[in-house]
Order: sequence, then structure tokens, then C-alpha cells
Amino acid sequence: MVTTHIPLEFESYYHVYNRGINRCDLFQESKDYKHFLRLYEKYIEPIADTFAWVLMPNHFHLLIRIKSEKEIGVYKNLNSEGAKDSVRFQTEPDGNLSESEGPDRVGIKKPNPTKHFSHLFNAYAKYINKKYQRTGSLFEHPFRRKQIDDETYLMTLVLYIHNNPIHHGFTDMALDYPWSSYLSCLSDKPTRLLKNEVVGWFDEITNFKFMHQQHIDFMKLEEWLEI
Repeated sequence: MVTTHIPLEFESYYHVYNRGINRCDLFQESKDYKHFLRLYEKYIEPIADTFAWVLMPNHFHLLIRIKSEKEIGVYKNLNSEGAKDSVRFQTEPDGNLSESEGPDRVGIKKPNPTKHFSHLFNAYAKYINKKYQRTGSLFEHPFRRKQIDDETYLMTLVLYIHNNPIHHGFTDMALDYPWSSYLSCLSDKPTRLLKNEVVGWFDEITNFKFMHQQHIDFMKLEEWLEI
């Protein structure tokens, strides 16, 4: 079931996706895609593992796993004003993380994965509004998320995400689209993407490539994925 208000749970897999409000473009040039990815690294990578992603002009899809509380640790505001984006993560934290999410007497807070996505979207919207002299909301909100607990669904979602540019007519081959994780899965270059786990779902790289080259009925696939 797709949910929009339930908080993201620790140690759970999710399909997270959203689009521009009124289907407006989120990305207009390569600098926009790159800036979103930098913000993603800042706000999301500390609290989630990423398995697949694609950025399309007016929407995006992510396959992530929210880390455990121990993996994330706690964070502490760095300045006296407690700016939301001025935080330092402490991995392997001491103490009990089951305490209240509010700050304690030294400013230590528990992580809230759902809020991290809100910070990402707000920061990117500010960038776009300033750059293109627009006002108001950029993303539809709240963002959509679907919890996943089935490996077949995970594999199918990877295929859907990487072939999304084909579905929308931007390319004939996933290999030719630069703003997805498909190229990272094939590359030997270091990446924070958990590509070994992703390829492992398909047994090995040859089958991973083969499955991505098969014809996909996107209408039936979206119905099966409940997108």
C-alpha cells in the first residue's frame, strides 16, 4: 500500500517517489540534476542506503532502505540557532536511542528519516525558486512511499526505475540515460550505491543486463507495483 503520512520506519525498504506540483519540471538542465544529488547526499545518505534511483524531468523514483537507529546514530546542532541543516552525525552512539525525539539538554536529537526527506525537498525547492525566479511549492506533498518486504518486488522495481526513461520516451536504452543508477551498477568506479546487493538480486551481472534489455509492459507493471 502506498502511504503519504506514515513515518518511515527504521530497517525497512521503501519505494519513494514524487513529482513536480501540477506536473511542473523539477529539473531543467544538468546543473539541477547534479544539485539535487548533492542535496540527496547531504540529507538522505546519512539515514538511508540507496539501491536504485532515477531522476526524470518532472518526477523521480528511489529504492532505499532506512538504516537502523544504531547505524544512523544521533545528531547534534552545530550552531546556537539550531539550523536544521547544520548537524553532525555521531555513529555508534552511546545511550538509549528510544528516548524522545526532542533535543535533550545538550542538543542531542534522534534521527527522523521522514523529516530528512522534507529537508531535501525544501532545500531543493529554494534552489529552483531562486534560480528560475518562481514562488510556491515545487513538489507534490506529502511525498509518496511504499514499504517493501518482498524480493521479487525489489527486483521488479529496479527494472521499472532503470527503464523509466524508456517508458517516457527519453531514450531507447537504459544505458544511454545519465540520471539513473543503472550506469553505476555496471561501473567499476567506487559508489555509495549498494550495487553489489542489487546485482545479487539478479544472481550475477550478465542476468542483470539481460533482464534490463527485455520488453516491459509498463501499464501492467505499474498496476502490479501499485504505483
